[in-house]
Amino acid sequence: MAVNENTKLSVAFVLAPNFTMVAFSAFVDTLRLAADEGDRSRPIQCAWTVVSHDMRSIRASCGIQIMPTAELPEPHGFDYIVVIGGLLDGPKIAPALGAYLKRAASLHVPLVGLCTGSFILARLGLMQQYRTCVSWFHSNQFIGEFPELEAASDELFVVDRDRLTCAGGTSVVHLAAFLVERHCNKAQAAKALRILIETMPLSANTPQPQPLFTEETDNVRVRKAMLLIERNLGTPLSVDFIAQHVHVSSRHLERLFLAEIGMSPSTFAMKLRLSNAYNLLATTKNSIIDIAMQCGFQSNSHFARSFRGAHGMTPSQVREPFRSICSN
Repeated sequence: MAVNENTKLSVAFVLAPNFTMVAFSAFVDTLRLAADEGDRSRPIQCAWTVVSHDMRSIRASCGIQIMPTAELPEPHGFDYIVVIGGLLDGPKIAPALGAYLKRAASLHVPLVGLCTGSFILARLGLMQQYRTCVSWFHSNQFIGEFPELEAASDELFVVDRDRLTCAGGTSVVHLAAFLVERHCNKAQAAKALRILIETMPLSANTPQPQPLFTEETDNVRVRKAMLLIERNLGTPLSVDFIAQHVHVSSRHLERLFLAEIGMSPSTFAMKLRLSNAYNLLATTKNSIIDIAMQCGFQSNSHFARSFRGAHGMTPSQVREPFRSICSN
């Protein structure tokens, strides 16, 4: 898409094979709604281009095909190059696209990784010495593949100098609005969000959605603590460690949990571990002792006592109705 003299924000998209459609469409629509008056969609204040090395259509993970609009134009013609990732076990991006992104980095063009786009940037060696935002859903995979990188999975997006990374999903809208406000103005960003039925912009450090099996709370520190507990079910964390992570004292964290969800961090963690154990018993073929270890119990007897106290039955009794299903 051509850039005119009134354009204040210009973005190029690099789409991975089997890319995530919602990340692409949410980002583009935020730009589209901010780019013009009303809902006319003219690329006046914002412009966007889908770049390609071969100009062939690019398939999204949902099966829809997108046609590129430019064949690897000079990176410095854009304010940002946005990489939208695909399925982690799917095809990799073409070497020519990887080289293009490395060239953009060498020219100090800011790179944006949406959803699993952060994996693409990391695999190209372009996230060294940068903080990376990763979805809580892919956090363990990212840490396992890139243990040397600093990953954050309790924030919507991370802006670290000329690298911007985002958890994906609807948080993409808020990163795009952040860039619209930065380059255009606050009113254009707010307009786009309102039309997309978002009542207000969310900041980068807004926690990602709460994990499964938790009570609801709007308290930022409690939500971040919940996410941290969920990501470490197999290696239970001390209250002191959790409090340090969310920047409060242990005593204050205890008070926050009691006020917000009516239980201590330790009680919440145990409830979550036992809920996860129940789910694993019902849906996997893993042995009971393996599930106990996976949920952070050091002995089968301790697991059995705790489980029966929470669920009113033993792990074996839970497993029995599902035995025929799991054996199929």
